[in-house]
Amino acid sequence: MEARKKLFLIYFMLAGSTFAQSFHNPSLNGAEETSTNLGEVESRENAPDLEFQYHDHDQMTRYLRAVSAKYPELTALYSIGKSVQGRDLWVMVVSVSPYEHMIGKPDVKYVANIHGNEAVGRELLLHLIQYLVTSYATDPYVKWLLDNTRIHLMPSMNPDGFAISREGQCDTIHGRHNARRHDLNRNFPDFFKANTKQPQPETEAVKQWISKIQFVLSGSLHGGALVASYPFDNTPSSTVFQNYEHTPSISPDDDVFKHLSLVYSKNHAKMSRGVSCKSGSPRFENGITNGAAWYPLTGGMQDYNYLWHGCMEVTLEISCCKYPPAHELPKYWQDNKQSLIKYLAEVHRGAHGFVMDENNNPVERAAIKIKGRDVNYHTTNFGEFWRILLPGTYRMDISAEGYLPQEVEFIVIDSHPTLLNVTLRSAKRIDGGPYYRPLPPPPRAPPVPTPSTGIFASLTNSFNNMVSNFFG
Repeated sequence: MEARKKLFLIYFMLAGSTFAQSFHNPSLNGAEETSTNLGEVESRENAPDLEFQYHDHDQMTRYLRAVSAKYPELTALYSIGKSVQGRDLWVMVVSVSPYEHMIGKPDVKYVANIHGNEAVGRELLLHLIQYLVTSYATDPYVKWLLDNTRIHLMPSMNPDGFAISREGQCDTIHGRHNARRHDLNRNFPDFFKANTKQPQPETEAVKQWISKIQFVLSGSLHGGALVASYPFDNTPSSTVFQNYEHTPSISPDDDVFKHLSLVYSKNHAKMSRGVSCKSGSPRFENGITNGAAWYPLTGGMQDYNYLWHGCMEVTLEISCCKYPPAHELPKYWQDNKQSLIKYLAEVHRGAHGFVMDENNNPVERAAIKIKGRDVNYHTTNFGEFWRILLPGTYRMDISAEGYLPQEVEFIVIDSHPTLLNVTLRSAKRIDGGPYYRPLPPPPRAPPVPTPSTGIFASLTNSFNNMVSNFFG
């Protein structure tokens, strides 16, 4: 415990100046600095071979193991579980601390190929791994990112679906589902409606994964459109009329989600133009959309990340064709490379810090809540917290069982994150009475949907299925 205290005290003295120096570089400020050139000349002389082609599961596994062996100081390979057919769900960590969490520095992730026939994201994450490890020594931006962030990359959440998908198929649903014919992006718990679908091994593995690692920012890579789609994906009451009206479902952090989506779309070569993929398909202003305004869905992964674990996730639709010919992959890499890196850097925006007790011990699972934003975040077992916010003045409530709650006012600026270290004091009464324990907030039960019957229910179900399969 004494060693941990010393480590925290050292961090408190150094953290503010370290992050401030990093963010004084104007090239680190997201979408506004689209001119930043992220290693235009890529050096891959010493990296394992990675051609622009589709890699089956065995090829992908061999490549990931080769990178991990070649760059043990920057990478770590682990599996979070197995698919229905027994394929590993691989994750590669890329960071200067690949094997353990860096105290005070956030964990972020990308997940691709959740729909097995949406294959571009799978290959882009392999090339992102390649780019990061080969650029660390020569690209200051990449070095800063890996020095201050742990990046977890899952190239394929649905390897079974990918195994039966076919190159060149742009619009079919063959391979979309897992081996039990379940859509994995409809298989998570849902805040708005009870999700009665049977949990699948792949989604159960992801749920366990994000319950053990406190991710702060995430992106889910899909195909079939060209847009960044942000929460909420679902609505309190979804009817056939709302589907046609494209009703948005607004989250408490709508401003932040729009910003994150714009960072991706504006750094992308084409997305921000909002061009439709095909005649009759939607046109998205600036290349972004609220998920439910596009089409509502139940059991999506991005809403689950946000509401259950305080991880801000955006769904990134990165290709009009779900499984384009392999010769087009270099174009997709060049279109998305800058976006993939700049998006992850946004985790260093807003406020971060530690919650400690009077004896400089971390307070685990302290509730962090920004006034006016009705979503609870929690501290890690090291007392850390992160909150992505745009510039402005905020008030934050911090509470934990056995401690007096505290309110802190702070300012967020654009050039670097705000460091907040909070000390919670014991609530034990002087007369020896019981500890103060704030009453927990009442559970937020999902609204009960109005039963639909007859022709409108049939139309609603048919419409949702058609839109879901068509767009991704």
